[in-house]
Amino acid sequence: MAPTENPRKKYVLAGTGSRAEMYVDALMGPHADLGSLVAFVDTNEHRMDYHGARIAERRPDWPAPHHYHPDRLGEMFDVERPDALIVTTPDYTHARYVTEALDRGVDVICEKPMTTSVQGIEEIVRSARAAASGATPDGRAANLVVTFNYRYSPRNSIIKDIVQSGRIGKVTSVHFEWCLDTVHGADYFRRWHRSKANSGGLLVHKSTHHFDLVNWWLGDVPETVYAQGGLRFYGAKNAAARGLGSRPELSRDNPDRDDPFNLDLAADQKLRGLYLEGEADDGYLRDRDVFTEGIDIEDNLSLVVGYRGGASMAYTLVAHSPWEGYRVAINGTEGRVEIEVVERGSVSPDRHTLDPSVAADADGVHGQVRPEGTKIILQRHWEPALEIPVPEGEGGHGGGDAMLLSDVFVGPGNDALHRQAGYIDGIRSVIVGIGANESLRTGQAIRLADFGLPLDDGAPLTVAAGTAEAKRAATGARA
Repeated sequence: MAPTENPRKKYVLAGTGSRAEMYVDALMGPHADLGSLVAFVDTNEHRMDYHGARIAERRPDWPAPHHYHPDRLGEMFDVERPDALIVTTPDYTHARYVTEALDRGVDVICEKPMTTSVQGIEEIVRSARAAASGATPDGRAANLVVTFNYRYSPRNSIIKDIVQSGRIGKVTSVHFEWCLDTVHGADYFRRWHRSKANSGGLLVHKSTHHFDLVNWWLGDVPETVYAQGGLRFYGAKNAAARGLGSRPELSRDNPDRDDPFNLDLAADQKLRGLYLEGEADDGYLRDRDVFTEGIDIEDNLSLVVGYRGGASMAYTLVAHSPWEGYRVAINGTEGRVEIEVVERGSVSPDRHTLDPSVAADADGVHGQVRPEGTKIILQRHWEPALEIPVPEGEGGHGGGDAMLLSDVFVGPGNDALHRQAGYIDGIRSVIVGIGANESLRTGQAIRLADFGLPLDDGAPLTVAAGTAEAKRAATGARA
């Protein structure tokens, strides 16, 4: 029997900021035969025009995607009848888009974090379970994929294979250190991410990637979290304490054009086209000074996470490091595996002219003490250390982004590493960040089960059983 051809699907993209580019390019390029982009949804007409112009230039034979404001989301579903919705909007809005699509039997591809609150998770679980069973108005079943691209990076896949194969025995503990430098890390304190109400802070927006990696590497479920941390480098109080003097609200208003914390939107074609030229549409300012008032997220964080299988993780994140990358050590009953990744060995003070969201694209500097690259060392008990070679593919995350997009648009196939993530994986990652935020507030260790959310397939959803204090904090209220 001849194989059935995969019909071209209709995709809608909600959120047309910089992250949308990866999906637009995939549908214009390697996956153009599998689907078409029929519409954009965004509050900003200019950003939709920006991506539309890129499509018109590269694929002039394609119909232009239609534009919809989020207030017209229901109309968009009725008119366009999409097969799938891609969600790259600000984190706190994810639940709305995910649930409305699933409730209509439309597949969803959602950027991490899946959402930022217990309420958002609860809504997504109800919709995902109904959609999986086809309990939608027209009986269409639908699926939710959460895009954790770090899983697909070859270096991280090697760690998964080593742990999964038992080469270090049963895992006993994990040490995980993530360093965001003064280009990439600083950028979270300019954008909408600087407000915990929008992003959940770095514990939810950024660290959810890292928590997912450990959950996936170990094949285990987080159960407890205790956190310490604070805003210790960025923000107005820290600037004043270090004698930096008064700061402008925006980088463009800084008289010191050589200030390394300036971001020059006009000097970067992408940032200029997406944000500077689109400010009149919604008033979003992309170049806020990182040392001004209004920041309520942390830049230094330390956690202890306990796992169901008995392992524990010590995790730290710093957002003002002089270099960018991460170090992980996983200890087991039969040995240890270590990975060190240097994505950028140092930061030049004139880097403010480049897009700071793409840390891995920086040019390497030859002869550095800290050269860019990856080293994985496996050492079993009673044996010498062994360095594991790491293949590098083309594109973001060492070729991982291309593999992720193939999983999204083609399907995962028979993947022994089980890299494609669903809503349970999304819960397991984001709940560590939500719990850690609650721990920061209360000073107490948090039992993640107290949120009443399912951490396993088929587990009951009992949010009301969670403590009122935990639920209140996780849904964004403050003492």
